Amino acid sequence: MASEKIRLGVIGANISVGWAHRSHLPALLASPEFELTAVCTTKRESSEESAAKFGARMAFHDHNEMLASPEIDAVAVVVRVPNHYDLTRDVLNAGKHVYTEWPLGATLDEAKELAELARSKGLQAMVGLQARAAPAMLYMKELVESGYVGEVMSCHVSLIRGGVLERTSGRTWQRDDSLGATTLTIACGHTIDALRFVVGDFSDVSTVVSTQAPQWYETDTQRMVDVTAPDNILVSGKLDNGGVASVHVAVVPMSDSGLRMEIYGREGTLVADSDDSPQLGDVRLRGAKTGDAGLQDLEIPSRHVYVLEGMPKGAPYNVGQMYYQFGQAIKSGTPCEPNFDTAVELHRFLDAIRESSDQGRQAAVPSA
Repeated sequence: MASEKIRLGVIGANISVGWAHRSHLPALLASPEFELTAVCTTKRESSEESAAKFGARMAFHDHNEMLASPEIDAVAVVVRVPNHYDLTRDVLNAGKHVYTEWPLGATLDEAKELAELARSKGLQAMVGLQARAAPAMLYMKELVESGYVGEVMSCHVSLIRGGVLERTSGRTWQRDDSLGATTLTIACGHTIDALRFVVGDFSDVSTVVSTQAPQWYETDTQRMVDVTAPDNILVSGKLDNGGVASVHVAVVPMSDSGLRMEIYGREGTLVADSDDSPQLGDVRLRGAKTGDAGLQDLEIPSRHVYVLEGMPKGAPYNVGQMYYQFGQAIKSGTPCEPNFDTAVELHRFLDAIRESSDQGRQAAVPSA
């Protein structure tokens, strides 16, 4: 395995729907550690279409048949959140290493069960929190830890994304909060995890979790559908290191402003901004130390770039960064990061955010 390519299968490899064709599949084609051996969708026609487009040797429309193949070393689960638990459990029980997209499960209990199963099987289990592999976030974390800003006193992150209020019926399933794919779990989950990755964990939070648009219009059925999923999340709290932090993540009907993350310390300031979530695309990083005239662009050191020059920019890039780490963990036997235990910690934190909002009071953030 040390010198051979890792043979990987992708569940959810539709070429026109979902996340895989926009990120995982092009990233894998540019990742020398992996061979895209198999693709799997729910229909024979779409799996064969995907195999032809991306050059996979095998196509399946039954994931159990793919998992039974001795030619598969590892599997990526890139499907809708409600299916993460069952499919990931099947992958682990088949003895394959797994990379499952975030959120790991629809609930904390599902995530905890999968983390324990992966541990008991001795398998590498990576979760798709790609901001932790973004070069700018890696460098921002390094600068904070090396004392660039000194003692962290306060920080703020906002992500305001566009969210259409009219959708086809095939895209309105995310209106159901119980299915686990909402602004709280996905946009806020990725963004607040990036902040935690850079500056450390929260100790307690006071929050508002709100659904400002309680209905969406289905364009094909021409009806209004009720929405229970939140679309605005506000968090204020204290960090374990003594600093204070605020977060606002929202989807709005028009004129979104993207990402801005600000870290203020006794000796310096760091600011990261992007057009979208920190895991999705290029992030600009600026900094200033005491005595500087103002914020200056910071060049990202090459040590934080793991992929080759051929890795496509945009959505595939940080996924490619993750695949490099996944491949290194499989070949070396050292635990991958971020793993399913990382996912459990974030699920716990998001539950604390919801608890604080539901109860209208400050909530402690459970430790691992």
